[in-house]
Amino acid sequence: MATLKTPDGTLHYEVRGRGPLVVLFGAPMDAGAFATLADLLAADHTVLTTDPRGIHRSVLDDPGRDSTPALRAADLSLLLAEVDAGPAVVFGSSGGAVSVLALAQAHPERVRAVIAHEPPHYTQLPDREKLDARMEDMVAAYAAGDTATAWAIFFENADIHLPEGALEHMFPAEPDAQYVADERYSYLHMMRGTVRWEPDVVALRDGPVRVLVGLGEDSTGQLCDRSSRALAASIGTEPTMFPGGHVAWTEDAEGFAVRLREVLREL
Repeated sequence: MATLKTPDGTLHYEVRGRGPLVVLFGAPMDAGAFATLADLLAADHTVLTTDPRGIHRSVLDDPGRDSTPALRAADLSLLLAEVDAGPAVVFGSSGGAVSVLALAQAHPERVRAVIAHEPPHYTQLPDREKLDARMEDMVAAYAAGDTATAWAIFFENADIHLPEGALEHMFPAEPDAQYVADERYSYLHMMRGTVRWEPDVVALRDGPVRVLVGLGEDSTGQLCDRSSRALAASIGTEPTMFPGGHVAWTEDAEGFAVRLREVLREL
């Protein structure tokens, strides 16, 4: 574990293994969410993980500063320069997927390929205005202290249908202070910039970085299914399929690692 001072804060990062450099990055998920997958890949890769800015151990000088995909991409570029292990393949999931796309656009010299697994930006979707309005309702509910309503709208917007009563059992009954701080930062300072991100289609399609759009086999009909397919179509590719759903790499890391290794071998 190590830290890197940046112009506006400090990034926590971890490096394990030896071999070609692979980055595993999520937002708002911290490095710990990728620990099992990183350990598996470290058998034959150098694996870099990090807490995104404003989350857990990556602290900002101004804790109220928003986190945008462009800022997270700049952080990743600084980390890649610090680690200095050659051009990387960068796997990003959820808000991390949007971030690695921004990295490919703004800092192509740092990466040879990015795998954007289920980016949740909705700017390419026909119902983006409705989604944006409900997103604002969600953030407002959270800011007002109505966490349950905020999460209910989150899953509604994501087109993730939970069994009756499941929502109230998904989160800790007595969350610790760090969990609450990270959740609050995600809702109030990260979500808007992530879902409203607009890709530079020409840069992603014609730039020097190979761009793969990852999609879970179990995500059919969800927001990230639609957003991933729209992005892939706009840059002239088909989605690269992975097992499971949106956070499959946390639910079955071994199975996910098998597929990710297959994809890495093709890059």
